[in-house]
Amino acid sequence: MNRLRKMDYAERLALPGMSDRRAEIIVSGAIILQVAMELLEVSEIKICERALREGVVVDWMLANNLIDDRMSFQDSVRERSVQKMAHKYKADGDRVAQFATTLFDQTQGILHDWDILEREYLWAAATLHNSGHYIGHSAHHKHSYYLIRNGGLLGFTETEVEIIANIARYHRKSLPKRKHENYNNLISKRDRKIVDQLSAMLRVAVALDRARSGAISHIETTYDNQTLTLHLTPNDTSHSCELELWNIDYKKSWFETVFDTALEAKLTVAK
Repeated sequence: MNRLRKMDYAERLALPGMSDRRAEIIVSGAIILQVAMELLEVSEIKICERALREGVVVDWMLANNLIDDRMSFQDSVRERSVQKMAHKYKADGDRVAQFATTLFDQTQGILHDWDILEREYLWAAATLHNSGHYIGHSAHHKHSYYLIRNGGLLGFTETEVEIIANIARYHRKSLPKRKHENYNNLISKRDRKIVDQLSAMLRVAVALDRARSGAISHIETTYDNQTLTLHLTPNDTSHSCELELWNIDYKKSWFETVFDTALEAKLTVAK
């Protein structure tokens, strides 16, 4: 509160996520909130990032008997919204999403402690990571960020959409940097860590489908002596998968950095 009071309008407007209108009234609103918390003897509050429009949609669906359970609707609308966007922009990320979530599941509790929400962010970003091709091939990762960020994904908060868009943005090319406006839009250190680690997983998943030919059937991971090994099973036992192995080696440095572990890939033949 004291920090906000000392800022002028331009300084408040420069804060992440601050709109013109909000910069004008945030000091007054903060004073009201502070006084209310003091009167109620409340030391902390939990902010709901959902807004009126989400409530209007859900209430309309309930009133028209289109849904029965609010929580199951929330889950399904998120998934359907992602799939609808993927279809609209002809994204072909299903196989990459499968690899990414498999890598997430098999390293949970070993390299990371993210849970079901973060898994959903990774799935959504992987499913939509190639949507930017709808605009153009050059810098399509940046186009993917724009489409996801402004495409009206339903069921997700603004913060969640920003996280998903950033994960997709960094599936190739430049690594996350604070000088990037989109990365700087993330409001907390935790959100940036989510993007760092999940984009690293996504890069590996993209490498596993480098030729978009379904060369890799599935993956299994083992972890030993600070080394994560990807055991790759090819769809065709005669296929050497040289392109995929090369691309993993090319893309793995960011993964190794954010998880502080070595990454190796080996081709195996199912018995």
